[in-house]
Amino acid sequence: MAQLYGREWTRDELMRRAGLVTQLGSVREVELRDGVGRGVRCAEFETGSGLAFTVLLDRGMDIGACKFRGAALAWEASPGPAHPAYYEKDGLSWLRTFHGGLVCTCGLTTAGAPSIDDGESLGLHGRISHIPAANAWVDGGWREDAYEMWARGRMREAVVFGENLTLTRRVWTHLGSSTIHLRDTVANEGHQTTPHMMLYHCNFGFPLLDEGTELLAPSYAVRPRDAVAAQGFGVHSTYEAPIEGYAEQCFYHDAIASDDGYAMALLVNRAFQSGQGLGISLRYRKAELPCFTQWKMVCAGTYVTGLEPANCWVEGRDKDRANGVLQFLEPGETREYSLEISVLDGQTAIDAAISALPKA
Repeated sequence: MAQLYGREWTRDELMRRAGLVTQLGSVREVELRDGVGRGVRCAEFETGSGLAFTVLLDRGMDIGACKFRGAALAWEASPGPAHPAYYEKDGLSWLRTFHGGLVCTCGLTTAGAPSIDDGESLGLHGRISHIPAANAWVDGGWREDAYEMWARGRMREAVVFGENLTLTRRVWTHLGSSTIHLRDTVANEGHQTTPHMMLYHCNFGFPLLDEGTELLAPSYAVRPRDAVAAQGFGVHSTYEAPIEGYAEQCFYHDAIASDDGYAMALLVNRAFQSGQGLGISLRYRKAELPCFTQWKMVCAGTYVTGLEPANCWVEGRDKDRANGVLQFLEPGETREYSLEISVLDGQTAIDAAISALPKA
């Protein structure tokens, strides 16, 4: 049943009161028409609960802007959702078209810092977030008394004489819901063993992120990535107001998973709207995504935190190979990944999510 306007409704009850279901919530395909984003196809979702978000069909089916009752949850980077034709692969040039967004996908054969691995020059975070979806399907439909809205498509990362990988993605939610579901299947459709790195760059910004916001991520251990991060290790789980000249800090978490195999991280702003409170819950399966990086960047003008479940770390493919943690896909092999991002609306929802956090 749909939870709307403070009560539960059956399909029949709702459709007696609405001419079209789009009066209540919807997903629709649109296209950007201006600037560097011109030509980018998008799927715009509104669930009726106050949750609205955009899937960038031509940017790896990443999730871009995301708001709840008008308040931004996602950080939107200054380049915006640029058309993939502007992609620059070398070095750190990926940052020239980094849209930020609720979920920016990094991979499929490399993620993290630029490197030279096995004779190949690799840029920051790989290509997948700049590959358009083929066979995109944006639609919605009733499943008994629940109305589901979805976007589905497939991206192919391939090169002659090299890798041939596909990513099939489905993003969905429900009428009245404040939760976004994402499920990926990565397949090696080539005939050679291929390195496989997968990182979900989930980016959160103001007003969810603000002075006093806390990260609650149960972990067996947390360690700073480098000497710069080590300086802020004592306050890694809390966030400051914007700081001029702040240098980014990254922290590696060994997340605790619950009995169902899911790890969870919460980002909580209890002071939001004079103490009403706002937060998000991020859930993922640790077996498939054993690495979790926290990106803390509270610099004035670039005010963001990234929560990044992955099957790799962020120092480059060469280092993962040297450290024996680089993963591979054999010909015909597939991997499945899933994320669940939920809005925590108010102190009661925040407290309930905290009580559900995995314990060692």
